[in-house]
Amino acid sequence: QVQLVESGGGLVQAGGSLRLACAALGIIPSIDTMGWYRQAPGAQREWVALITNDDTKYADSVKGRFTISRDNAKTTVYLQMNSLKPEDTAVYYCNLRTIWGYDSWGQGTQVTVSS
Repeated sequence: QVQLVESGGGLVQAGGSLRLACAALGIIPSIDTMGWYRQAPGAQREWVALITNDDTKYADSVKGRFTISRDNAKTTVYLQMNSLKPEDTAVYYCNLRTIWGYDSWGQGTQVTVSS
């Protein structure tokens, strides 16, 4: 069974940067996508970015500011967040989707952007 371990959250001022990491540990299945979601207080969880073997996709709200990448082993995914805004404040969750459509989630890491 795969376990996703996130790190890198914290408190930053508006305009600053943070880098999140998510390591897949344990028995790693055949991966279709890895990505990031976020959930702000009182809001639904929303998709932020994903990466496949040959493509990356971003939500419009983060396009041009966030960059998703993966290590050569394809078991750790990163989210470089630049030009952060207060509205980026949320708990960020790592997601792994298998080729069979099964989702695994990390425990979440808090990102707080002060104005």
